[in-house]
Amino acid sequence: MYRERLTELPGRLARYVPFPTADNRSFWDGLDRADAARLVAAGDARAPFAYPPLPASLYLDFTRTGNRSRYEEPYFARRRALNDFVLAECAAGDGRFLDGAIDGIDAICSECGWQIPAHNAYVRDEPQLPLPSPERPVLDLFACETGAQLSVALHLLGSRLDAVSPAIGARIRGLVRERILEPYLREHFWWMGRDGEPMNNWTPWCTQNVLIAAGLSDSEPRVMRAVAEKAASSLDFFLKDYGEDGCCGEGAQYYRHAGLCLFGATEILESLAPGVFAPLYRESKIRNIALYIRNAYAGNGYYVNFADCSPVAGPAGAREFLFGRRIDSPELQSFAAGDYARAGDPTLPEEINLLYRVQSVAAAGEIRAYARSSRNVARPGDIWYPSVGLFITRSRRFCLAVKAGGNGDSHNHNDTGSFTLYKDGVPCFIDIGVETYTATTFSPRRYEIWTMRSDWHNLPTLGGALQEAGAEYAARDVELETSGEETGISMEIAGAWSRESGVKSYRRRVRLHKGLERITVEDRYLGAGPAVLSLITELRPEARDGGIAIGDLAFAALSGDIGTIEIEEIPVSDPRLSLAWKSRIYRAKIAFKTNIAIAIE
Repeated sequence: MYRERLTELPGRLARYVPFPTADNRSFWDGLDRADAARLVAAGDARAPFAYPPLPASLYLDFTRTGNRSRYEEPYFARRRALNDFVLAECAAGDGRFLDGAIDGIDAICSECGWQIPAHNAYVRDEPQLPLPSPERPVLDLFACETGAQLSVALHLLGSRLDAVSPAIGARIRGLVRERILEPYLREHFWWMGRDGEPMNNWTPWCTQNVLIAAGLSDSEPRVMRAVAEKAASSLDFFLKDYGEDGCCGEGAQYYRHAGLCLFGATEILESLAPGVFAPLYRESKIRNIALYIRNAYAGNGYYVNFADCSPVAGPAGAREFLFGRRIDSPELQSFAAGDYARAGDPTLPEEINLLYRVQSVAAAGEIRAYARSSRNVARPGDIWYPSVGLFITRSRRFCLAVKAGGNGDSHNHNDTGSFTLYKDGVPCFIDIGVETYTATTFSPRRYEIWTMRSDWHNLPTLGGALQEAGAEYAARDVELETSGEETGISMEIAGAWSRESGVKSYRRRVRLHKGLERITVEDRYLGAGPAVLSLITELRPEARDGGIAIGDLAFAALSGDIGTIEIEEIPVSDPRLSLAWKSRIYRAKIAFKTNIAIAIE
């Protein structure tokens, strides 16, 4: 798809100029006053700022202990501070934030490597090296993002930095060349793609940021062309693992790095070769990728989630809006504009990608005007994503999602057959998500982590056995039901357990009765050992006669050959989980023999 467009590249690529520099006062003084004031206030709040140290011993901490956060927290704090000073200088224009920006540039340029310790390896899933090699940099997500950030900072403040010392810009250009562009063209990192290699969000995320760095560099035209050609190839390798339906197999949270970075990379390629890549926005796969985020929205800030994805994936904003504009989708534009307006602060203070922050404040006027205009856009209808096995159906009060597919997803959890349910925008039955990443998260011990296991999803434990990991452990005989007021899905999920488990059959049927505002789950089991169904909730469940009350939100009536019901309370203290769930979540464990039915109202 992308490589096919390369035959139309002009003899000389255009310059990449994403935004006016700080010297263009008509642009920066023309920002919304409140937005400009936020940028200046953020710079004032930072100054003076002592950039936290990142000694080699702290880099070594990951290979010694497996802890990621002790290095990553100061690493990202440096980058957020630099962004604040750069944008404050652009908004104020009076030079008082230059020293803060220069200190940040110096601190980041002095780092022994830009890749984070957890990614410091040349081969996918191989053990990480203790320290970066200065002769052979690793291009990971955040090395590429750092190259882009410094390049954008130099683009915005170049003349002002030169007035202090031309050495600042020369240092950035030299390091971006040595740490990003040369290894990008010389090496093969797994995320670049080859035939048969599985891709994920790394591919467009890294590719987009390399394109930013290259497009804003002073490289020779042949270098820019080589980068563009390699980027186009990588984007095609990324798309080969996407279904035509456009479903993000890593979930809504990763759409921001997958689908939206694909959009960002396409926009940069289009700016380098006007008219060459824009026709791709008419391709159905690209359009479906764009629309996924709206289809996965459950309401009230929650998204349908599975695998490592959190149900709180963050508000939509400028990038979703601009993607919607590119594909001419009022539905996506309205969805993004509404979120953007409700968020209140378009300056994205926590964002480490400097380009995104400029993009957001630059588009603020257009997006706010769009949000104010009267548009009655219908909610997404029922949708089936066969590439992942995800079924989403809605009524006036419910949003139900059921995950068929298999246990070989990127960022996989063993969750084949699980379901999530929201009522009136409130979580009823949940998918927990994942805790803060550690060395164990992406290691052979991954499935020792509780959130990855099937007994911490809305699934049964059968004869004491849990589901297994791997694409071969999958649902079979999946059938959709879409007759009028009843929609649903049924499947055989015994294949998600090993043969040794003794599970002969486990059929699950989940339906939404729209007129009745009722959900039914019907499970039938044939196997050697006892069955225990787990149901995970955020609201406290209480066993009552005939079923389980989920706080004051819903009642799940139970029937079948049911035995004991056990309620567990699980404290939530992990920082990543705490973004979605309050201080605790719950698991109801329901024993049964061969069949259980649940009616939820």
